[in-house]
Amino acid sequence: QVQLVESGGGSVQAGGSLRLSCAASGRSFSSYAMGWFRQAPGREREFVSVINWAGNSPYDSAAVKGRFTISRDATKNTVYLQMNGLRPEDTAVYYCAAGRRIPVPWKQDDYEYWGQGTQVIVSS
Repeated sequence: QVQLVESGGGSVQAGGSLRLSCAASGRSFSSYAMGWFRQAPGREREFVSVINWAGNSPYDSAAVKGRFTISRDATKNTVYLQMNGLRPEDTAVYYCAAGRRIPVPWKQDDYEYWGQGTQVIVSS
């Protein structure tokens, strides 16, 4: 059974940091691009960041560029999202996703596997 399990969410004050992890199991994702999305209350799910299968070509949304860093460890089948300089508007449920072919990073339909999400709350 293929699973993506996110962890590392929590509550933090504005300006603080969190590191999210997404552990994949059930198959190897070494040939998959791995991405992060988020959904704030009352809003649609939106793209945050994606990294290619080799782990050397990250792409971030404008909203998080310069503050968030995506990385992956192929040996652990895990992708990370280091979030610095957190703002109240970053409050959301964060989802991990995986897809073999991701020509358009924010196109959610191209991602084949999704995690259940982890809550991030940033207070002012």
